[in-house]
Amino acid sequence: MMQPSDIPSLPRGVRLHHDRVRGSWVLLAPERAVMLDATAHAILSRVDGHRSFGEITAELAEAYDAPPEAIAGDAAGFLGALRDRRFLELA
Repeated sequence: MMQPSDIPSLPRGVRLHHDRVRGSWVLLAPERAVMLDATAHAILSRVDGHRSFGEITAELAEAYDAPPEAIAGDAAGFLGALRDRRFLELA
């Protein structure tokens, strides 16, 4: 489980990219790509290697007027899956 003090970051070679042809956001890695929905983009757009997971979820909870616990649970699941696929690192 992700801790509030963990600092997520995109590893070298992984980047957030707006695909103009499809009009959607994509997470790109060497020879791999993940299409993102609006929720995934909202989370990943805050992953900068400086903000902690707790800061990111607090910011999302405020922006979307949602319970912080619900945001943290959903974001932890999403980011954990990306970490398992090596699209994300934690410090």
